Amino acid sequence: MVVVTVLGALAAISLVAGAHWYLWRRLVRDTTSPGGFARRLGTVAVVVLPLLSVGAVVSGRSGMPFWAQQTLAWPGFLWLAALLYLLLALLVGEAVRPLLRRLLERWDASGDADASAGADVTAGADVTAGAEVTAGAEVPADAVARTPVGAGPGTGPGAGPDTRPGTGISDGRPDAAEVSAPAVSPSSAPAASPAVAPVPTPSRRLFVSRVVGGAAATAALATVGYGTYGVLRGPRVKRVTVPLAKLARGAHGFRIAVVSDIHLGPILGRAHTQRIVDTINSTQPDLIAVVGDLVDGSVKDLGPAAEPLAGLKARHGSFFVTGNHEYFSGADAWVDHVRELGLRPLENERVEIPGFDLAGVNDVAGESEGAGPDFAKALDDRDRTRASVLLAHQPVVIDDAVRYGVDLQLSGHTHGGQLWPGNLLAGLANPTVAGLERYGDTQLYVSRGAGAWGPPVRVGAPSDITLVELASRQA
Repeated sequence: MVVVTVLGALAAISLVAGAHWYLWRRLVRDTTSPGGFARRLGTVAVVVLPLLSVGAVVSGRSGMPFWAQQTLAWPGFLWLAALLYLLLALLVGEAVRPLLRRLLERWDASGDADASAGADVTAGADVTAGAEVTAGAEVPADAVARTPVGAGPGTGPGAGPDTRPGTGISDGRPDAAEVSAPAVSPSSAPAASPAVAPVPTPSRRLFVSRVVGGAAATAALATVGYGTYGVLRGPRVKRVTVPLAKLARGAHGFRIAVVSDIHLGPILGRAHTQRIVDTINSTQPDLIAVVGDLVDGSVKDLGPAAEPLAGLKARHGSFFVTGNHEYFSGADAWVDHVRELGLRPLENERVEIPGFDLAGVNDVAGESEGAGPDFAKALDDRDRTRASVLLAHQPVVIDDAVRYGVDLQLSGHTHGGQLWPGNLLAGLANPTVAGLERYGDTQLYVSRGAGAWGPPVRVGAPSDITLVELASRQA
């Protein structure tokens, strides 16, 4: 067992290290200059941010002071969400890179072709102009012969025609250069083109890396930002009607406000609880069901954050069952605390509500403490002609609910996946990820939850409080 744990830890570390190396390569190395400030800053960030994430995950379990947990939680958990979507965006970018490079190559080829055509036209015009100038400057031979000795530029007193070197005797003929060179006036000479300094531009590979990296970072950060806003804004009300064959006619239209996975902790605190209480009370439910994972921490640290739950209002009261995170946080202490706040814990027990039975079982995580779910204790001796509604945190106990003839099970736990594509992974471990489904004669409704665990971010799985309205077929 120890070997398996060690191997699993090493595999996880290798995966995280590999992900950050890939991230550094694409977002830092490929987009910055060696030795530059941007590269040094990016390298430091890629090292520090995962350390903050590790600290955020282990701080609560290691008993660190609550202020330290709060300090690490925001940057550490947000980086986990950002890492996920940066990796997904960069993987999409791998498919875009060759397409973008090919497009740039076509643009460059088209530009080179246009430049070559322009150069040919200019060259032809220059040659023609030169020919005209030469033709107009032709000098007749006899005119050259009649040129007086000593006349022309550079002559004067003591000056004469060129002399042969070493003889001092003039041959009376002008230089060959004087005969062949055309006489061009300064006004007709073509103007010299000004020198244009080359403009430094990034290479094509660098340009593509910056475009893809910038687009990936923008998409990832925008996704995380919007997902964070959705959590901090608070859950929205979702309404579902569930017909029950055995529900008494007098209970037709009975409304149960279902809330799960509030996850009070270092990030979500008292204000989060108050938003949830206000939203639930606005629906004016007949009964309130809190189906587990209320907290991520001790009563000492989070007791004040849970106090607004005392303001919940429902005609038939508020009920609570434990989730797996309560057993990470001191379940017994929390059961006592929520009772003090006015909620009734259902620990493998049942109560009669006008028109149906309401039962609740402990979470399966309680089995490690000898306090797991006990369906026989909660449901065995009930009147099977009455409709029954079961509160159970995890959907995986649906088989037990079917075996005991439960009509409707209300659960949470999955968060609806919370971070897409987490819904695909949640579907591997849960019979239903979110919504209403039927299993034999039992219906299962799974809430996406009102909070968030780890990153305070939801993508593709908005938080909700569900108002379940029971419908009697007899009515």
